[in-house]
Amino acid sequence: MTTFVVDASVAVKWSAPAQEPLTEESVRLLKRYMDNEINFIVPDIFWMEVGNLLWKGAKRQRWSRSVAEAVAAEIRDQDFQTVPSQILLPEALRIAFTYDRNIYDCVYAALAVESHAELITADERLANALAAHLPVKWLGAF
Repeated sequence: MTTFVVDASVAVKWSAPAQEPLTEESVRLLKRYMDNEINFIVPDIFWMEVGNLLWKGAKRQRWSRSVAEAVAAEIRDQDFQTVPSQILLPEALRIAFTYDRNIYDCVYAALAVESHAELITADERLANALAAHLPVKWLGAF
């Protein structure tokens, strides 16, 4: 079974309002996971980043607090295999220094490298910066 690293930018779109860019693509990816066609793996920072994105969305009135809390519960219930960022730090730092990217994004890329998987992100700038060198793919091209 193919394993993908997904970042919080993809996960938040699973339950986002339909007008959100890339919502359809993210939902198709989740459906493949739920149909046991693919597997997801995430670094432990994924959970905090999901929470932060949901909080920001509610604060900016993109959705309500109750929607944010429901989405957080839905994502948490997926119980994805989670890898401690502590063991990813050396590779994440190498990637951060090499490609001048923040360490948070690089933890996801490091997990992709170390697990021989592909990182799927809705962050087009991140994908553009890393895809030529690392197993990173933009959700819009997936």
